[in-house]
Order: sequence, then structure tokens, then C-alpha cells
Amino acid sequence: MNADVLILAAEEAGGEGIDLLIPTIPELVGGILAFAVVFVVMWKFAWPQLQELLENRQKAIAGQIQEAEAIKAEAQSLLDDYRQQLAGAKSEANQIVEAARTQADTVKADLIAKAQTEAEGIIGKAREDASSEKSRAMTEARQEVANLSIDLAEKVVGNSLDRAAQKSLVDSYLANLEGA
Repeated sequence: MNADVLILAAEEAGGEGIDLLIPTIPELVGGILAFAVVFVVMWKFAWPQLQELLENRQKAIAGQIQEAEAIKAEAQSLLDDYRQQLAGAKSEANQIVEAARTQADTVKADLIAKAQTEAEGIIGKAREDASSEKSRAMTEARQEVANLSIDLAEKVVGNSLDRAAQKSLVDSYLANLEGA
């Protein structure tokens, strides 16, 4: 339907072919003048503001880029500092652990030496006690043997013998037995 309307309008205007596309001279001059006025007004008023707006935007973007680079450099610096601190902390921790090991080894060696000394002391004391007890037991056994010998001799002989003389005789006999 639109195509029919256009065709009818073209037939009424009386133009054909190329005349339909080219405007008339007064329309052409008016269009050029209107374009020139709009162009001059835009160039005079709108273009400087648009140019200023673009320059401000460009400066803002450049500032943001510089700020981002500064923040990135600061972040990298902080990261490097943290890495150095971490490496220092690890090194310090290793030194502390090594010092603790050394101290533990020293304490261990001291405890072992102390325990050995105490054990040797206990063994020495036990030997001394055993020797003392043996001597005491031997002395008591001699006493008992002497007393039994004298009692036996009195019963065999039937009368009382001089206890001191008999005891000395038994002691010398026992001493001869131990020496042999």
C-alpha cells in the first residue's frame, strides 16, 4: 500500500527518475545554510566543551592508571617485605629449633652422666654394705663357733675350762683356717 502511495505522489509531482532524488535549488540552498549555521554553532559552543570533556576524561583515565600503577608498586613492595619477613621468621625458627636441639642434647648428656655417677655410687655403696655385712656375719659366726666349741669342750671334758683361754685358742685356729 505504501508503494502505491509513493508512486501516485510521484506522478502528481510530474517528475520522473532523477528529479525525484535531487531537491530543488531553494531547498538545497536552505539546507546548506541551515547546516552551516548548525555547524558554526556546534563548532563554536559545543566542540570546545566536548573537547574539554574528552581531555578531562583522558586526564582522569591517565590519573587512574598512574594511581593503579602506584598501588601495584606498593603492593609488590609490601609482598616483597612480607616474603623477606617470612624468610627471616623461618630462619629464626630454624635457629630456635636448632638451639633447642643442642640444649636438649646437652641436658640429655648431663642427665646420663649424672645417672651413671649415681648408679656407680649406689653400686659402690651396695658393695661396701655387702662387704661390711659379710665381715659382720663372719665375726658373728666366729663368735658363735667359738662359743659352741667351748660349750662342746666343757661338756666333753666335764668341767669348766678357762673361757678366755679357750676362746683365744679357737680364734687362732679359725684364723689359721682362713689363712690356709
